Amino acid sequence: MTSTVGSRPPGATGVRGVVERLAAVPGREDRLRHLEVLPARPARHADWPAWAAGDVVAAFRARGVDTPWVHQAAAADAAHHGQHVVMATGTASGKSLGYQLPALSAVRSARRTRGQRGATVLYLAPTKALAQDQLAGISALGLDVRVTTHDGDSSREQRDWARDHAEYVLTNPDMLHRSLLPGHARWASFLGSLRYVVVDECHHYRGVFGAHVSHVLRRLRRICALYGASPTFVLASATVAEPEVFAGRLTGLDVLAVTGDASPRGEVSLVLWEPPLTSFTGENGAPVRRAASSETADLLADLVAEDVRTLAFIRSRRGAEQVAMTAAELLAEVDPALPGRVASYRGGYLPEERRAIEEALRRGELTGLAATNALELGIDISGLDAVLMAGFPGTRAALWQQVGRAGRGAQDALGLLVARDDPLDTYLVGHPEALLGAPVEATVFDPSNPYVLGPHLCAAAHEAPLTEADLPLFGPTALEVVDALTEGGLLRRRPRGWFWTDRRRASDLADIRSTGGSPVQLIEADTGRVVGTVDASSAHGTAHPGAVYVHRGETWLVRSLDLEDHVAVIERAEPDYSTSAREVTDISIVREREYAWWGDCRLSFGDVDVSHQVVSFLKRRQPGGDVLGEEPLDLPERSLRTTAVWWTVPDAALAEAGLTGRDLPGAAHAAEHCSIGLLPLFATCDRWDIGGVSTAVHPDTGLLTVFVHDGHPGGAGFAERGFRAAREWLTATRDTIRSCECDEGCPSCIQSPKCGNQNNPLDKAGAAALLDVLLG
Repeated sequence: MTSTVGSRPPGATGVRGVVERLAAVPGREDRLRHLEVLPARPARHADWPAWAAGDVVAAFRARGVDTPWVHQAAAADAAHHGQHVVMATGTASGKSLGYQLPALSAVRSARRTRGQRGATVLYLAPTKALAQDQLAGISALGLDVRVTTHDGDSSREQRDWARDHAEYVLTNPDMLHRSLLPGHARWASFLGSLRYVVVDECHHYRGVFGAHVSHVLRRLRRICALYGASPTFVLASATVAEPEVFAGRLTGLDVLAVTGDASPRGEVSLVLWEPPLTSFTGENGAPVRRAASSETADLLADLVAEDVRTLAFIRSRRGAEQVAMTAAELLAEVDPALPGRVASYRGGYLPEERRAIEEALRRGELTGLAATNALELGIDISGLDAVLMAGFPGTRAALWQQVGRAGRGAQDALGLLVARDDPLDTYLVGHPEALLGAPVEATVFDPSNPYVLGPHLCAAAHEAPLTEADLPLFGPTALEVVDALTEGGLLRRRPRGWFWTDRRRASDLADIRSTGGSPVQLIEADTGRVVGTVDASSAHGTAHPGAVYVHRGETWLVRSLDLEDHVAVIERAEPDYSTSAREVTDISIVREREYAWWGDCRLSFGDVDVSHQVVSFLKRRQPGGDVLGEEPLDLPERSLRTTAVWWTVPDAALAEAGLTGRDLPGAAHAAEHCSIGLLPLFATCDRWDIGGVSTAVHPDTGLLTVFVHDGHPGGAGFAERGFRAAREWLTATRDTIRSCECDEGCPSCIQSPKCGNQNNPLDKAGAAALLDVLLG
């Protein structure tokens, strides 16, 4: 490691000085691709609203809030007067005060005038960690308000107390779906007094998860009405496009957007950084860039050595562990006391492990943390100087959310994006205007997806008989889906409405995070203890026999996987490689919903049947990432009906462009890979949320066809977004292929890390020519 040691925090020489020192290390001369500096912004204040409870205002003042910012006061005032509102202002802009002021004032005022628990508040967060952070903030105000969390970490006694006595309950959509709503009769007092529903970090509710949550909120509104309550909804997000449209779609209500950010902000320096090509070669001899995780570990070590408080966002659990371990090893070469200043944080840790790490970071005992996006969602960790991102986090919204973790208050901040060896990252560092000059993406989800809507209609009928008057709440297709459920025997029509007829809990039908069922437990072979868990849907790819699994710095090898019992047996090991699964996919067209002609080419959107199977896994040397070998796997095939966007090119157009039959499979395959990599720029998805298939002659079309499909039953809205933005999306795909510095194709343009055909055949020049035909 070449270090910039000197114990010089950014305040000493400024954030730009830190950037210069990072880039000046020998060998890094060409890695800084772009530096964007956003100017500082002064605060704009407002008076405390006259209706605010005096003790609540006094509590905020005691915590250092002399006066609210303009947007806080505007949102609070709208909510107090019963207007549903969404705050869409920057990270660290104090959105919590915007809903806590009216909520806490209502609790305090109602108790005095109407007796005990006269008004209640329900706060929903996408993660338990964020709810715990909110609990700490409200408790610190020192008000006489009965506040508690209600989540999977809560004891039975705590849950009973929350139901019977709490005024301010902090929970998540999962508990609302599985606990509060099915047991609403026991929560009747709380729900009947519900004044506010807070939906924090609402941009997180996208794709299938967003569609599920939209129906959970509609079920909540229905049950509240049953008990005579009509709560005001307050939503908050640092990064969401068209906030009033999105919030209205999520809640089914008319929502006012508050978007003018009046909070102070220091200067923000955003760096785009690209690791170099290495001497290693990947599949089919393609050049390979240095891994973003390895580059991030070096940068994290440099910043920690300078006493720059840094949070490094890593996309995978295993990657977060690896970056923390590598950074600690590099720091040990500088000072034996420094490795203890770095840790990792990710999902899968036990609750007490997560809390301890969060508290150590707040207290300043940790200078560097490698984390998954479990720490992205609004946790208030003040005093951070820098944020590193190992790869584009999937959306512009997520990027600004992560950058916003640094520079709390009016401090200057550094955000540094390390590009992965990936088409999207390569495109962005070469076209910074696509990242910095464009608005955040529209949040995509489809509430009408029958695979989502059906289970929630069953859950609603189980909670209270479903009537015709209820159906408009769930959208225009609700009656059609109810009729299908009735015909299938899950619902029964009676004079009072539709009733749930099964003995099961109807809420169990909907897996709102689409994890694919019960999580797979990772069991230590020698002791039988549970080391961690993985989602059932990802177990094929991450917990297959031979997979490398990292947990809190310890590396394990998966010995066996039992999908029926949801158990993987693991043993301690120290391999010098990581593993990544490969799968093969087949697709057939069920129904074309829409199409458009581009000259002689046809662009389509519709329903498809997809089958896919994990067939092998690659071993990649760590660090470095070069491929060591491939091992076969024997895992069952999985299938789903979903939505896809696809395009066809007729033979005559191919012949006119000089694309011969020999070129076509590789050209289509390369165009498919790169288009999958670029779709997240236009739809709020990750490349792992989508998949693709390409063929020179597809049996359903008789023509060269390229498909990109959603990876969730019924679709998540991503393929439809691709259809709507196809011209821009596929143009960016072509430009990425053409501008890549490789000769014949590499992971930065046309190779895919999850290709089941070993990235063969691929034809880079043919893909660019094929896209020219399509776009021409």
